[in-house]
Amino acid sequence: MRLDKYLKVSRLIKRRPVANEACDAGRILVNDKVAKASLNVKPGDVIEIQFGNKNTKVEVLSVEETYNKEAAKELYRLL
Repeated sequence: MRLDKYLKVSRLIKRRPVANEACDAGRILVNDKVAKASLNVKPGDVIEIQFGNKNTKVEVLSVEETYNKEAAKELYRLL
């Protein structure tokens, strides 16, 4: 699954265009490398999101096309 779509489905970022902009600005790292929105994520990848002075680091546990809001937290684990 594309990185920008995963960020939206997992509710880490609310909207896909915002996820795209964050990737273009270099604020999203996957496995310690700056990632483009088109990067395919897979279970085991570590995603770091840098917004302002807040850093969020998560490990991808599952990649699903659709998820409801309550179950979206099962797609990743905070590090």
